[in-house]
Amino acid sequence: MKRTKVAFVYDFDETLSTTYMQDYFLIPELGMKPDDFWHEANAWSAKNGVDQVTGSMYYFKMMAERKGLCLTKENLASCGAFVVFFKGVEDWFTRINKYGRYLDLDIEHYIVSSGYEEIIEGCAIRPFFKEVYGCAFAYGEDGVPVWPARAVNYSGKVQYLSKINKGLGKYDDKAVNEYTPDDKRRIPYSRIIYFGDGSTDIPSMKMVKNHGGTAIAVYKPHSGAKNKAIKLLQDNRVNFALAADYREGKEIDCVIKTILNKIATERDLDILKQREDKKKQNTKCPI
Repeated sequence: MKRTKVAFVYDFDETLSTTYMQDYFLIPELGMKPDDFWHEANAWSAKNGVDQVTGSMYYFKMMAERKGLCLTKENLASCGAFVVFFKGVEDWFTRINKYGRYLDLDIEHYIVSSGYEEIIEGCAIRPFFKEVYGCAFAYGEDGVPVWPARAVNYSGKVQYLSKINKGLGKYDDKAVNEYTPDDKRRIPYSRIIYFGDGSTDIPSMKMVKNHGGTAIAVYKPHSGAKNKAIKLLQDNRVNFALAADYREGKEIDCVIKTILNKIATERDLDILKQREDKKKQNTKCPI
């Protein structure tokens, strides 16, 4: 019997990593402090009527040109080695996959992020993900970014969730809007668990939760971010608000294992019900 598929979908910045992925190395390489860079980039976007995600990509490109920094795919990927993760993240995937196999569940991990795919490619945890959906640059013949190839904002995240749900390819943009019966979808929303922290995650969290899945708002331990996560819980946007500590025995670990137990139990009950339905169909009523 094939294992039941379950999808774990993660935002990246401040969900798995302790801050924005560009803050660890890329922005300091520009000779700037992260707070200053983001303030300037967002101000430029507002002034020019540009979406903040797309605007920040342009601003990185512009500042790199000014500073003589070469933003090749390889250089961006090298920034991934400097990313710092919350406690327990780096062995989380091996542990939770093992627990899933114990329950005959096949857990697939995905990233849906407004961060940069190129940086994620260089991270230590990249091999654990079936697919990464993030912002990415288009490159010229000299290997330098010329334009945003993809910019993932709050609405883009919902689109990629739909692709995971339907089992579509990363670049299959046409079929994502076509009707697909529930029984033809590869991973139903009821077996999707979404981890996020910020405003760009809210539409995805709400969609997963409203369709019977689980949405988890994570927050940096011992920080003011807890109040933001609790507000999402109070507003009925998420199922749980949990500290971003992925170590064994901590709250996230315990909650996720309980959810996986529930998914496995519901599957087993469905199998038993199907058997009983067959008995009713195969048994003739006495005259």
